[in-house]
Amino acid sequence: MSHALQDRPATESDLRRFVERHGRLFILTGAGCSTGSGIPDYRDSDGAWKRKQPVTFQDFMGSEPTRRRYWARSLLGWRRFRHAAPNDAHHALARLEAMGKSALLVTQNVDRLHQAAGSRNVIDLHGRLDRIRCMACERRSPREDFQTALESLNPDWAELEAAQAPDGDADLEGVDFTSFSIPCCASCGGLLKPDVVFFGENVPRERVETAIQALERADAVLVVGTSLMVYSGFRFAETAALQGKPTAAIVLGRTRADHLLALKVEQSCEAALSFLL
Repeated sequence: MSHALQDRPATESDLRRFVERHGRLFILTGAGCSTGSGIPDYRDSDGAWKRKQPVTFQDFMGSEPTRRRYWARSLLGWRRFRHAAPNDAHHALARLEAMGKSALLVTQNVDRLHQAAGSRNVIDLHGRLDRIRCMACERRSPREDFQTALESLNPDWAELEAAQAPDGDADLEGVDFTSFSIPCCASCGGLLKPDVVFFGENVPRERVETAIQALERADAVLVVGTSLMVYSGFRFAETAALQGKPTAAIVLGRTRADHLLALKVEQSCEAALSFLL
């Protein structure tokens, strides 16, 4: 079952009525929720890539040069990323939870800004960038400790400047990465990776199952700041439609689920959700 969009552009008042009408919302957020916190997004208003696609799981695991390039850029990008603070959109969604209106918040972001704003019932669908995972022994450790190790092994690199890119990356082009050194796991000597889901890697099944169970208990879906071009997010709009539950989206531009939406507000996330604050 799909829900046709209304003929006229939706407004903040329409969104307010949608939120008031539905007691329990399943909330799904994406990069557009965090752009107001200074974290760039990946896609333009047509849902196309703004830049070269992110590193894939297969490339990262299979190629030492790819890992050197990734961590050199991350060394620079993390310095700004770790200081990002929640914006009004994060605070508004935390307020929805405090009002008892949120069945669950599922975020595709890896920045933990929803938790920083006070949201408690959150699934980090694609993981969290503030943690490192050993691919051999599964040990998790803080990204901040790894940053210290990276900087101590690569002091000359730490002096470089680079423009901020999505998800703690940095634009560092025309550089020879062969001299860059990567620490290994302190416990077993294994290969270290951010504790996030890379492109080409599966979202852990238990996260998806927990989210789907919450969706079944919800009355409606609120999509905030994502074009849903990646299936891991789109599946929730698709499932909601099959269950006959309406979906409202706050997004600038086209989404993969436009044909499934009951309501679409084309404003910044902070502006559209300001009525909650």
